[in-house]
Amino acid sequence: MAHNFSVTIYPHTFTGSVEAIPSKSHLHRLLICASLADEETIINCAHTDAEDISATINCLKALGAKIERIESAYKVTPLKNELLPKSCTLPCMESGSTLRFMLPIVSALGISGEFHLAGRLGERPILHLENELMRNGIQIIRPCNCVISCKGQLQPGQFYLPGNISSQYISGLLMALPLLSSDSKLIVSEPIESENYISLTLNVLDTFGQKIFKNRNFYEIKGGAGFRGPQHLSAEGDWSNAAFWLAAGAMPGGDIKLTGLCKNSLQGDSQVCKVLKQMGTSVKWDGDTLFVSEGKRRNIEIDAAHIPDLIPPLAAVSAVSEGCTTIRNAARLRLKESDRLSAISNCLNALGAKVSEKSDGLRIEGVSHLKGGIIDSCGDHRIAMMAAVASAACTETVTIKNAQAVNKSYPNFFEKLSKLGKQIEVHNE
Repeated sequence: MAHNFSVTIYPHTFTGSVEAIPSKSHLHRLLICASLADEETIINCAHTDAEDISATINCLKALGAKIERIESAYKVTPLKNELLPKSCTLPCMESGSTLRFMLPIVSALGISGEFHLAGRLGERPILHLENELMRNGIQIIRPCNCVISCKGQLQPGQFYLPGNISSQYISGLLMALPLLSSDSKLIVSEPIESENYISLTLNVLDTFGQKIFKNRNFYEIKGGAGFRGPQHLSAEGDWSNAAFWLAAGAMPGGDIKLTGLCKNSLQGDSQVCKVLKQMGTSVKWDGDTLFVSEGKRRNIEIDAAHIPDLIPPLAAVSAVSEGCTTIRNAARLRLKESDRLSAISNCLNALGAKVSEKSDGLRIEGVSHLKGGIIDSCGDHRIAMMAAVASAACTETVTIKNAQAVNKSYPNFFEKLSKLGKQIEVHNE
């Protein structure tokens, strides 16, 4: 497909089988820890062209790691301390995960780094993390919105972060602090949001020999132990993106079979099954296969604090559910690739829904069906995919402008969509 394109989707239900793509959340962490390990690691996973993963790979290569694609896996040759560059440029593109993970790691390695940011990434908050790094020996300069420069050597000690911000700040420090010469402590104020993703980080660190002691909101990190390579491991399927196929199965006439997902995953967005069941969707496991089909679709109250990325697909289902659905604790969505609360409201309303925007959430009054129309992705991959899901309830076509936004996490999303019975036209821009 062309770099910039729009997509027109014709009315049709979603039926068929989909295999989950590799989890961005899991793969970011695996690639980073493998690059810090003491020996080569093979990470088994299907090929992905997701721009966020490419950003992390390119940043790790800038530090000296060697990452190659071999058949159905990544071969990671770790960086060597004696060959670390004194300075480097790190192209984060629009990946918040890449920036929030790599900034503390580069600081812990004592490298002068210049992080290049694209899209809205320079506007997204990172101040709490910057402050902790600066309080512990790092100089950070922002010459403009699209560049963050750091230099100095991060010092071990006590680090403090609020728990009601992105868990990626916490994960970034948890991966970086073991690189320091002596022990550190990370204290996170409660309540802690998206804690499942911190657990995912701790699980990956444990796989690479880093035993971090956790007591409620205290994390004790041993310094100087070194990352030990597990040699072979596998990336999980992506629950965040699979949520859109689950939502598609919950739409009128939907019937979807999903493979490649881990039933007991630590990914926070695996909670989508629980929420859709509460909404009346039929969600059933048969071995390692997940079956989802249309149910009653009733209104519920959704707390977004731990599952912010699930709100777009759940909003699409809520738009054609009986009664009024309320979504709360979602203020962080205003700081994503778009102001996601406004984008969800504007997009669904343009298609015929009844959505009202609140300061920290949404109120969605269900309707029997949507009409269709033209929407803009706002440069947000999850808004583009949400509009595609909503097309199942539309009586007319849905045209998504700037549909290339899906390349951030799911480059072949529309190809998979077309295999589920959807007639699609792609228009180059």
